[in-house]
Amino acid sequence: MIKVINVNKYFDDIRALNDISINFETGKTNLIIGKSGSGKTVLLKSVIGLHEIDSGNIMYDDKDFTNLNSKEKKNLRKEIGMVFQGGALFDSLTVEENVMFPLNMFTNQSLEEKKERVNFCLSRVNIQNSNNKFPSEISGGMQKRVAIARAIVLNPKYLFCDEPNSGLDPVTALVIDNLIHEITEEYNITTVINTHDMNSVMEIGDNIMFIEQGIKQWVGDKTEILKTDNKVLNDFVFASKFMQKAFNK
Repeated sequence: MIKVINVNKYFDDIRALNDISINFETGKTNLIIGKSGSGKTVLLKSVIGLHEIDSGNIMYDDKDFTNLNSKEKKNLRKEIGMVFQGGALFDSLTVEENVMFPLNMFTNQSLEEKKERVNFCLSRVNIQNSNNKFPSEISGGMQKRVAIARAIVLNPKYLFCDEPNSGLDPVTALVIDNLIHEITEEYNITTVINTHDMNSVMEIGDNIMFIEQGIKQWVGDKTEILKTDNKVLNDFVFASKFMQKAFNK
């Protein structure tokens, strides 16, 4: 579990995060939702240490990330997988080399051991016979699968996904959603997903936090989100094309 406790973040005089507290549960897909500029990306980057918070605490199970030294943070990052918006694969590396990259950085495994692990992860995300292809030679959906394989290659305890469905068609996006959800449950990972996609919310939203102007407005799951009387959240939900279609049926 990851606990965010009374976190505040300022950029000059602008308060980007306002006393945010939330528990991201293990074995669940924890979604941060909100409009562009709501603070969800700032929160995600703060939790993984790309932004230094101004006050509060971030707990990775029993470890207080905010008070770890550089070496301790580096060791903790070995337990973190990240799926970036757009996939963020290295264009000059093959599929196999992209997935192997974290193993080269953080392990002393033999080449044979690393290839075995890479092939396992590629198989887990349903990619075969593409080891020697470059990112430009595979589809956007396959690139996202490769990014997920790279994110799980070190057996992470924590997985972060920043808009994993960005740029994908609805069918492929659903495949990626379900893949992330399956991996989360299968390996009992604490998964945190940053999204504004209501399709993802209704498909895999085990634990959802809605954020608006840096303030936590609502917490619940996908079965509760349509029943809330929170006006700001309702405006966000019913503005989505997905929900408009659902209620016009």
